[in-house]
Parts: sequence; structure tokens; C-alpha cells
Amino acid sequence: MLRRIAVSVIALLIVGFTPAVAAPVYVFPVAGCKVNYARAHHDYPATDILAKQGCRFVSPIDGVVDEVNRTDNWSGKTNLGIDRGGLYVSVIGTDGVRYYGSHLRTIVKSIEPGVAVKAGQLLGTVGSTGSARGTSPHLHFGISWPTPSQPNVWWVRRGVVLPWKYLDAWNAEKIYLLQKQCCALAKVGEIPPLPKK
Repeated sequence: MLRRIAVSVIALLIVGFTPAVAAPVYVFPVAGCKVNYARAHHDYPATDILAKQGCRFVSPIDGVVDEVNRTDNWSGKTNLGIDRGGLYVSVIGTDGVRYYGSHLRTIVKSIEPGVAVKAGQLLGTVGSTGSARGTSPHLHFGISWPTPSQPNVWWVRRGVVLPWKYLDAWNAEKIYLLQKQCCALAKVGEIPPLPKK
């Protein structure tokens, strides 16, 4: 009898005992500074997090750096959508969601595409690059899905899900999973049409 129980336990361990996986840890993307943000954004779903210039922009989750732009190409004369973010970093979280921060003043030198980051790790500092020139410093924060089949899909990167309720939860150190993200993806497809603005 004991031998059968021992064999059964060993068989369970070999055949497919899967350990529980912990839920992702989320942190608010601006650390060490007083912030303010609205529940709405002009033209598309995103949030501008107002903070002092130089405040720390940190990864909101463990993940891998997806995109980095260290050159501010924005011009008020052309106002191209692809250039509006100025300096930016996006991270694909362990939850499969892309988190995007733009209008940065600086980006940490070691932050490059493919680099693994931890929740709370410094990515850059808040600024007013791109179309934010001449405005109060802020972090434009967007949530979307990864777009691996087509690089540089700026209209997805800048935001497809309103982030404010997630920011509220992370600011209160509560976990809030992004189920809306998958629903939006199913509705519009990986690459939705180019926006009118």
C-alpha cells in the first residue's frame, strides 16, 4: 500500500505537477514625485501624468524593453504622429501588455530593446520632448498590445486602453489585471486603421 502511494506521488511529480504562478507585480510608472493625471485624454485612450521635470519614469511591471527612441524628431511644422512622442520607451510586460512612456527628458543608457527590466526599475526621466515642447513636463502613458508583425505602429503604441483606473489601482498598490486589453485587441485586430489625427 505504501509502495503504491509512493509510486503515485512520484508519477504525479514526473507527469505534470505544475507549480502555481504568481500574479504580476505592478507599480505606478512615476516614482518619488507628486503627480496628477486625468481620466481622459484628447483624441485617443492614454493618460498624461503631470510631474516635475526629471521625476523618475520606472517600469510598471517586470518585462522586456520593446522600443526605445533617443532622438526627438518632432517638428511643429509637420506634426507627424510618429514623432509626437519625442523620447520614449516601451516595455512588454510579463502579462503580455505593452506599456509606453513618452515625452521623456532622458533615457537610461543601458535601456535598449531586448533588455529585461523589473517592476520599479528606472527607465528614464519625465520631460517635455516631442509635441509636449512648451507644455508642463509630463509622462504620456499608453497601454496597448504588442505589434510584432509590423514594427513602429505608433498609433497602437501611444495607447488603445484608457489607463487611469489601472494607475489609480497601482497608485494604491492594488493589482488590476488588464482584461480590457484583450477585448480591444479582438475588436479591432492587431493593426487597427491609421487614426484621422
